[in-house]
Amino acid sequence: MFAVVLIGGKQYSVSEKDEFSVEKLSLEAGETVKIKEVLLLSDEEGKETKIGTPYVAGAVVECKVLSEEKGEKIKVFKFHSKKRYSRTQGHRQWETHLKVLKISALGSKASSAKEVSEEKVETSEAEVKAPAKKKAVAKKVVKKD
Repeated sequence: MFAVVLIGGKQYSVSEKDEFSVEKLSLEAGETVKIKEVLLLSDEEGKETKIGTPYVAGAVVECKVLSEEKGEKIKVFKFHSKKRYSRTQGHRQWETHLKVLKISALGSKASSAKEVSEEKVETSEAEVKAPAKKKAVAKKVVKKD
């Protein structure tokens, strides 16, 4: 079974017992994380595939935090031709290494964005209030002597 999950604004394709790195999460080594932002869920053959709109309802990917380290060094080089200007700077981003323990699909129905948005529209129309009236602001008059 494999899944496509959304972590930190990036999508990762994972399967059980995979290890992968994501941008820094504020977790300690040994903790478990349940990721509910599952975009796609499928078995290995691809016969049963659930595509979320935007997320698959009830699908959870359970991961264990292995470590938190700095990633590879990136060199930032700035250069202006014919101006004798060049700058070099390095950067190492913090990363969290995760291991997938379990991928499960608890719900049988995929969530629909249309259903959610229609519910919000119905409640928002009922709660619409008349626009507030603007208060008149008195102008200050300054007399010159």
